[in-house]
Amino acid sequence: MKNKIILLVEDNPDDEALTLRALKQSNIANRVVVARNGVEALDYLFGTGPHAGGKELALPAVVLLDLKLPKVDGLEVLRRLRADERTRLLPVVVLTSSKEERDVIQSYSLGANSYIRKPVDFTQFAGAVQQLGIYWLLLNEPPLPNGGSRT
Repeated sequence: MKNKIILLVEDNPDDEALTLRALKQSNIANRVVVARNGVEALDYLFGTGPHAGGKELALPAVVLLDLKLPKVDGLEVLRRLRADERTRLLPVVVLTSSKEERDVIQSYSLGANSYIRKPVDFTQFAGAVQQLGIYWLLLNEPPLPNGGSRT
């Protein structure tokens, strides 16, 4: 579990700190890469911008994606991930404070794997993050890169 990367796409510094604290409190010791807007997330995932020309980036085990982001919003990030063969199957969990039903519907329509509303209470939030980590980092069986075999 430890070598898997989590990409946290979150522009609110308080929510970022809470998420990182909840991961640590849940003993999820994975490396967390933080992107603070949609452009940073896309640059990281596609090896562009400041990530261009470097070694091949390891895709994260899961993307925790806020919807209300500057520059490029979360729904557009999701749309671009699903449109590209390299990231089409990447697990994406929308982790947002949005209570808009249209955001839920649009997220799933664009291929989100899960939609979680951020609880206001830290204890509830920490519990949600712990369950999320256990499921996506330990239990979930992702497809192997390039259609490999599990023999």
